[in-house]
Amino acid sequence: MTPADLSALFDRLPVGWSEVTYDGRRYAVTRTVRVGGRQESVYAEELGGADVVSANLYRTSAGDRLKPCEMPAEKVLAFLRGWRPVGHVEGRRPV
Repeated sequence: MTPADLSALFDRLPVGWSEVTYDGRRYAVTRTVRVGGRQESVYAEELGGADVVSANLYRTSAGDRLKPCEMPAEKVLAFLRGWRPVGHVEGRRPV
């Protein structure tokens, strides 16, 4: 995965709190941007469940670095690729 791809995955989420769906479940997600955009974090918690997704993104001169919080990077990347806004219906354009 290129740094641009990683950056785009984080950029898909709005800054602040959002409610999304992933894998048929609802999540509360918070994306925080710090240090003038050089550090970002994503924390998602399943509503009514026990699943959590958490990671930091560090934008360095050597490129973007993903640092998952006590979970495999694949889990974080799958979530970042697969989340949808609440009410999203695949194949239907937003009104």
